[in-house]
Parts: sequence; structure tokens; C-alpha cells
Amino acid sequence: MRSLVVVDAPSNLGLRPPAPGTVPGCYKLAGALREQRIVRRLGAQEGGVVVPPRYDRGDWREGDGVFNAAALAAYTPKLADRIEHHVRAGNFPVVLGGDCSIQLGASLALRRLGRYGLVALDASPDFRHTGNSDHIGAAGGEEVAIATGRGPDDLSDLEGLRPYLRDDDLRFFGIRDEFEDDRAELAALKIPVVTVGDVREWGAEALARATAQAFDVPELDGFWVHLDADVLDPTVMPAVDSPDPDGLLPEEAVALLRPLLASSRCVGLNVTIYDPDLDPAGTAGALLADIVVDGFGERG
Repeated sequence: MRSLVVVDAPSNLGLRPPAPGTVPGCYKLAGALREQRIVRRLGAQEGGVVVPPRYDRGDWREGDGVFNAAALAAYTPKLADRIEHHVRAGNFPVVLGGDCSIQLGASLALRRLGRYGLVALDASPDFRHTGNSDHIGAAGGEEVAIATGRGPDDLSDLEGLRPYLRDDDLRFFGIRDEFEDDRAELAALKIPVVTVGDVREWGAEALARATAQAFDVPELDGFWVHLDADVLDPTVMPAVDSPDPDGLLPEEAVALLRPLLASSRCVGLNVTIYDPDLDPAGTAGALLADIVVDGFGERG
């Protein structure tokens, strides 16, 4: 059994401020899950903290491109170094964010090592780019597009490794059924998307097993799993920046995670977007910790 290693990536660089003069609270995610004793419950090793630069959008205005871009360009290779180290050592990194822009660190790390896929459990595909939107700015809603080479050079071509992910190697689970425009673009690119409705029609476990098997091919070196807390229904996970209705229930998320995380081809996991500032009682954080722990099943 591979050793799990918990790494904190408390970056909020990819989200817009929730209110003027404030910063997104998702940088507290790792601390909140540690309060739920997630490291001990996973039987994991301590991987430390990759400290991000300060959140400071300066005089950024709409139309200026991705905000905090220089900070993200500095942080992504730093996080990638830590993730690459653990993957090379045969460990399984569990990276606690943070917003979804931390996925760029995992994508860059794995691109250095070979060709890897991404399975994203997310309410939206985070595929916003200049070809489909006039509102580019928040990398936390654009990281998959950036990782596939559809972003500015200073983020999408770090170390000359564009693209970090190939379109063929993406899979999405939990996209809301009503996001038709996003689904149409992905379908045109032949990127598989499993909506919440699909999960309920076909069964979470069966779909996840089929995905893990699809990644078990010689062309791929493995795959990474990205868990965005907003994939969950806001009745159980209201503490996110965009609580879209009709999401997955906790048991559905666990049923998706277990076959994916159990696969010998899976090399790591991100957990993102949960905001403790929106969860004063800590109940949503406790639920998220339970889902992650249950997603790995029984461990010694």
C-alpha cells in the first residue's frame, strides 16, 4: 500500500474577493480539515505546507487578463516541486487547498514526469478561456483551460511544457445538467462529461470503475483526481463561492472516489474550494473530511 502524504497548498490566488476589501477564505481549508484530524484518520504522513504569495490584485481591472498571474506563475512550480517529489518517491499526495488554481501545480508536476490524465469532480469544468468568454480573470475557474494550453503563456507554458494536460486525458464528473454551453464545447472536443443526472442514471461506482479502467493503458502513466467541494449539493455543502443547486450527495461523491482512489494508476488527489468563513459551525468541513476519508476506504 502506498503511503499517503498530506500537503497543504493554502492558496486563494485564483478566486475573486467575496466582498470589497476581503480575500477568499478557502485558504483556511487545510487548517479546517486538519482540525477534523484528517491526517491521523487517513493514516497519512506529514507533507508540510507550500506557502503561497500574498493575495494582492493591485490595480487589476476587468480585461487585464488573469489577476495574481505573477504570483500564480511563481507558486505553481513551487507546488509542483513538492508534488513531483512525492510522486517520484512512490507516495500518494493528498493536497489540501486552496482554490482550484492549485491544480496547476499538480498538472505541471505530472507533465514533468510523463503523460497523465485528470479526473475532476466539480460543479463546473473550469474551462473558461478567451475563446469562450469575455470575463477572463479568476484562474480558479480557468485552470483546466490553462493546463490544456488555452491560457496566457506566463501560466500555460511554464518551463516550456505546454500543454500540461491533453484534451484526450480529461474526465469530468458532477457537472450540473443545466450547464449546456460548457458541455457542448467539451463534447465538441470529445472530452467525456458525466453530469449529476448521468451519475444517478448509470451509477456512481460503475462509472468511476469504467473511468479508472479507461486510464489503465500504456499511453498513460497514470491519473490525478481533483475534488472541488462545490460538486456537492449546497444543502450539504453551502460553504463554497458558487453553491450551484442540484449537486451530488455525499454518498454519491464517495462512490465515485473509491474506485478512482483505489486504482493503482491514480497518483494523487486535490481537495479545493471549501471556505471555512462560510461555515461557522464547521459542519460542512466535517462532512468534507468524512468524504475524503471514506473515499479512501478502510486503511490501517
